[in-house]
Amino acid sequence: MRSLRIALAQINPTVGDLNGNVAKITEYIQKAKKVHTDVVVFPELAITGYPPEDLVLKSQFIDDNLEALRKVRKQTAGIIAVVGFVDRKDDIYNAAAVLSDKRLLDTYHKMYLPNYGVFDEYRYFQAGTRCPVYGVHDTWIGINICEDIWYPEGPSRIQALAGAEIILNINASPYRIGKGKFRETMLSTRATDNAVVVAYVNTVGGQDELVFDGQSIVLDQNGSVIARGRQFEEDLVIVDLDLKGILIKRLHAPLRRQEVTKIGKEAVEKIVIPHEKKPRRKKAGKALPPSQQYPEPLEQAEEIYRALALGTRDYVRKNGFERSVIGLSGGIDSALVAAIAVDALGRKNVTGLFMPSPYTSKQSREDVYALGKTLGVRIKEIPITTVFKAYLAAFKKEFTGTAPDVTEENLQARIRGNILMAFSNKFKWLVLTTGNKSEMSVGYATLYGDMAGGFAVIKDVPKTMVYELCRWKNIHEGKTVIPARIFTKEPSAELKPGQKDRDTLPPYSLLDPILKAYIEEDKGYREILSLGCEPSCAQEVIRMIDNSEYKRRQAPPGIKISERALGRDRRVPITNRYKGY
Repeated sequence: MRSLRIALAQINPTVGDLNGNVAKITEYIQKAKKVHTDVVVFPELAITGYPPEDLVLKSQFIDDNLEALRKVRKQTAGIIAVVGFVDRKDDIYNAAAVLSDKRLLDTYHKMYLPNYGVFDEYRYFQAGTRCPVYGVHDTWIGINICEDIWYPEGPSRIQALAGAEIILNINASPYRIGKGKFRETMLSTRATDNAVVVAYVNTVGGQDELVFDGQSIVLDQNGSVIARGRQFEEDLVIVDLDLKGILIKRLHAPLRRQEVTKIGKEAVEKIVIPHEKKPRRKKAGKALPPSQQYPEPLEQAEEIYRALALGTRDYVRKNGFERSVIGLSGGIDSALVAAIAVDALGRKNVTGLFMPSPYTSKQSREDVYALGKTLGVRIKEIPITTVFKAYLAAFKKEFTGTAPDVTEENLQARIRGNILMAFSNKFKWLVLTTGNKSEMSVGYATLYGDMAGGFAVIKDVPKTMVYELCRWKNIHEGKTVIPARIFTKEPSAELKPGQKDRDTLPPYSLLDPILKAYIEEDKGYREILSLGCEPSCAQEVIRMIDNSEYKRRQAPPGIKISERALGRDRRVPITNRYKGY
């Protein structure tokens, strides 16, 4: 039986932490060696972390990354390792090093460079021009990188026609809702169309606004999943590949023979990798799981929640913080952020600040303390009434003859922002802001007030989804974590008597579909009217979105979960007179 044992090392690197990344890569090489793996595969740019962005414009960074690769190379005695790094020739390349027995045998350069959404690879890299295949024992392998496999006629096709039976595709593919299923369908198509095994390894972890979900996967030549890595966790996926079925499938594919003749098998470079095939021995405690056993993908609510928790944990920890502080209002948004923070950092590392004003209701106070009890977090109460009155007294002369308006409302939010930042400065706690995507989209937030902070956990989560995630959290825990009244009371900023969100905004059940259409789908005014909203409502929502771009530019970064997040995904000029209604 022809077989090959591969390991997909689904690791969580940190951008710029070259020594730490080398240590992690070395750790997983050793794990793979212990179970006699032939080939261990690491994610795209595993050496540098992804995306390194303008770090790659620093020549010293490129030098240090190459030195880090040399350190990894020395760990490859008795194993083949495929490792992502930045290569430098006439230009710099997003590259995969093929290492074996302490040698660099070859380097593959990414051929298709994504330059859309959060990707800017044309800004940094030159595209590769060659796609060789590699011989390991009596098996031929194609290696390519991330975007390369999304193109039906790309490197995977060429490598398969040249004889590759396995395609190893290394990735740093960011998470968004629904992408996992879409990606798996695409990979299944590539495997089936090319009669190859596809082994797709993805990075995992948070990097600024991005979260990488892992979920590395291996599919056979029929497009069936034979192994899958865990979501949002590091993992080492080990698979014994039985390759006899590939030849059988190809023998029954006469059209493929014509394509092989057309491309010319000899036109593709073939590189043989010397490698000693070792007997398979399952060491105690290292037995391989049955290939048919692998974790099923998570349901959507849990998937989103875990993405937010991982993104929060890594942003806090990778930036040198241990603890966080959150302004708790008694509302649903701050409740969700607090629950995520507890799961990400541990309850001892989360502090809630309750900052009541003259307009804070008794119910809000009760709900804040009830939430603190269910989450097990400390609540510190810092009333803002005295400070607010001092502000009003200071402005009394200048404001004489004017009626109270949003100015006085925003003063309260900015006082709270100052208090949160004071605690952050004094105790080195990172402020987690609590604004959701619905509010951020229409500017229903106070610049330097409730927008003040270091990280916006639910910046890409619409209000209606906030409720869904809170309901999931209670069901998942099998108890009330988010108190019931927080779900049922009407949303309010409580910055003036009797204030409700609906005084300024349409109901969130109507607002969120408009926001999705306008922001994520780029639909115009007439298309939005087809959703069933009144012309005046659609016009006002569009106006608020367009007029609030200056606020969003000054907001802290937040976790991307949608197809089009505010910020890196959506780039709209602030100075802009276009009106689409």
